[in-house]
This record gives sequence, structure tokens and C-alpha cells, in this order.
Amino acid sequence: MTIDGEYEPSPEKWVRDQVEEYEASGGERGNTLMDTGMPVVIVTHVGRHSGKVRKTPLMRVEHEGEYALVASKGGAPEHPVWYHNLTADPTAVMVQDGPEPFDVVVREVDGDERAAWWDRAVAAYPPYADYQEATDRQIPVLVAAPA
Repeated sequence: MTIDGEYEPSPEKWVRDQVEEYEASGGERGNTLMDTGMPVVIVTHVGRHSGKVRKTPLMRVEHEGEYALVASKGGAPEHPVWYHNLTADPTAVMVQDGPEPFDVVVREVDGDERAAWWDRAVAAYPPYADYQEATDRQIPVLVAAPA
């Protein structure tokens, strides 16, 4: 499924620039978080209120062809906007991990499954553990599986 609609780039310049660089290079450039060397994927989704296409770089946490999408927002007290977009329409989502995006279906995980994905996420990006300590909310973990 192609996600149709008007693309509205992020109001955050670094996000706009990273998405543009990643897509323009087929994932060859712009594929790490702000020059940290930590790999990212681009998640395409639809705004639940605006209906516009959104693109968000997220940490690459892959396991057996599925991806964890960690709604950390740096440990802020509220979930990131993209989390609400994905949970509102979990089938209108694409992941780009390399040259071409592909369709995924997203689901929020809990219990032992969440714990296993959380461990993978923290191994891929250790600051997630600090983000969890900084907030009272449990940081949601979504799993994106190829459609």
C-alpha cells in the first residue's frame, strides 16, 4: 500500500533535513542519529487529525525482520505525536530501512514481549534506559511487522 496524501515535513529542521537526506540517498546518508553512529529508519505515517503524510526518523531496532518503534520522546511526560498517529491507524505505516520503504502493520506490545523488545531497544540505543528513568509513564513499545 502506498500512503497517499500531501506530505508535510516536520517543523523540526533536523528532522526535515535527515528525512530528506535519507530518502535522497536511498538510505546511504542521513542514516544515523545526528552523527552519533546510531542507525535510524524512516517511519512514514498519516497524521490522525490533519490526514497529512508524516515522516519520522526513529532508532533502528530490528529483530527477525520486525522493528521496535520506541515512543520515548526523550523521557518527556507525554507520548510523541507519531505514537498517536500510528495507534490511530496501525496499517497506514511504512518503514524505510535502506533504499525502499515497505508496508508494515504496527501493534503495541506489553508483558514479556514488551520486556524482550525493550531489552533489544536499550541494547541498540542505551539512552532509552535513562529516558525511562526520567518519566513517570511507561514508554510504549510498538512492533512494526511487514504487511
